[in-house]
Amino acid sequence: MLQNQSEPIELSVILPCFNGAATIRHQLDALTEQRWDKRWEVIVADNGSTDASRMVIESYKDQLDLRVVDAADRKGASHARNVGASTARGAALAFCDADDEVASGWVAAMGEALLKHEFVACRVDFNKLNELSVRTIFRNHAQHQGLCKVWFPPYLSHAGAGTLGVRKSLHDSIGGFDETVLMQEDTDYCFRIQRAGVDLHFVAEALLHVRCRSSLTKLARQAFSWSECTVLLYKRYRPSGNRELWRWRSFIRQCKNLFLSLPQIHSKEGRALWIWNFGWQLGRLSGSIKHRVPPV
Repeated sequence: MLQNQSEPIELSVILPCFNGAATIRHQLDALTEQRWDKRWEVIVADNGSTDASRMVIESYKDQLDLRVVDAADRKGASHARNVGASTARGAALAFCDADDEVASGWVAAMGEALLKHEFVACRVDFNKLNELSVRTIFRNHAQHQGLCKVWFPPYLSHAGAGTLGVRKSLHDSIGGFDETVLMQEDTDYCFRIQRAGVDLHFVAEALLHVRCRSSLTKLARQAFSWSECTVLLYKRYRPSGNRELWRWRSFIRQCKNLFLSLPQIHSKEGRALWIWNFGWQLGRLSGSIKHRVPPV
């Protein structure tokens, strides 16, 4: 990918990486195939990898306008993204993850969208990189066709961190990702930007292939963590004094329906979906007890 080095950089693609040697090559291969008539760069923020990630990344420096920055001083993808963004030379940032793959035209679509809008999110696909049982879990994911939206205050749209694009000045003005939020930091990030008065725009022309966890145990843990942190966000953003005790009745009803659906575990796809939902409900309960609010 040869670029005119005298032109200003319009877009910085930020990849957080921690022990991503097994997958990051696929992402970097996909980025070498990208074409855009404006100049862009790739920044990999290494979050303290101990595998061969660094060696793999360095091998792409002749194919991409690529830099590696050290983000090992604090664990977490949010910290790595913030470190990468702090060194970016582009007027806009596009985040993607080391275990996913951008589709053809992703850079151009995100870059052009960020010339028109301050904050954007791309479309996702779970089919290419995951087996059927995992795809079953995410078959109704809202970001296949649009933005996700939370069902609790502040009732705002959101998208996955590795699908977001933002003007660098806006990212800096809100202080980047909140590094104290271990999961759902992308939802919190989207909330804070929208509450600052900037809308989130969906870019259907930009597609990202998402790679999910490889085992049911890992998926259940992910569901638990996502759900538990969703309760934290509910506590953070709900109106003061809003008790919403009816959510407990809804939670009990959903738990009852989950156990009534136990027969679905006899199929591989049904088992994956049931285990994900079980992890999600357990996370809701844990989050509610930990943060002393009703489960959402």
